[in-house]
Amino acid sequence: MADLRGKRVLVTAGPTHEAIDPVRFIGNHSSGRMGICIAEEAARQGAEVTLVCGPSHLASAPGVHRIDVISAQQMYDLVLPLFADADIAILSAAVADYRPRAVSAQKIKKKDASLTIELEPTPDILASLGQIKREGQLLVGFALETENALANAQEKMVRKNCDLMVMNTLADEGAGFGHDTNRVTIIDRRGNITNFGLRPKTEVAIDILTHISQTL
Repeated sequence: MADLRGKRVLVTAGPTHEAIDPVRFIGNHSSGRMGICIAEEAARQGAEVTLVCGPSHLASAPGVHRIDVISAQQMYDLVLPLFADADIAILSAAVADYRPRAVSAQKIKKKDASLTIELEPTPDILASLGQIKREGQLLVGFALETENALANAQEKMVRKNCDLMVMNTLADEGAGFGHDTNRVTIIDRRGNITNFGLRPKTEVAIDILTHISQTL
């Protein structure tokens, strides 16, 4: 079992919702369960935990300092200053990659004609932290892949200057969004690859934090 006493851990979880108009948004199927399990387990292991969570119906344990946000921009604006005081940052949130360039102030009415929405990239939180990471900080990213999973996750880890990358794939039954279970692979900068079997997300959180403790 890992021991995180005295460590300050920053976790992101859940999706982000990018507004189209006052009633519609771009989002994804993330519930936030994996990140919440990681935050709760880190707190149980003695860490001081801050959880920045996108829209989720799931509660988190009282020992976790939780800050709720909606959009990628809100998450970015909170996480960057919080990272300065963190020993470990675990970015498990499924942040939307794009947002509407213009948000309608009123509900867009349905018409017979097609609707085109121009999108722009959202702030890249993980890459931004990788750029400002200081000696002694540990940055952990997540990669949910649908093809070429290992190669894409390895490339993402290097490109965004992470110390560890936690990868899973929707090709694995019972893993990813909408499940109480997950199956992950952890990759480090030395090229080590550790595969874990399908397990409840509460146990996956222990696996991830144990790996992090061994890396520190």
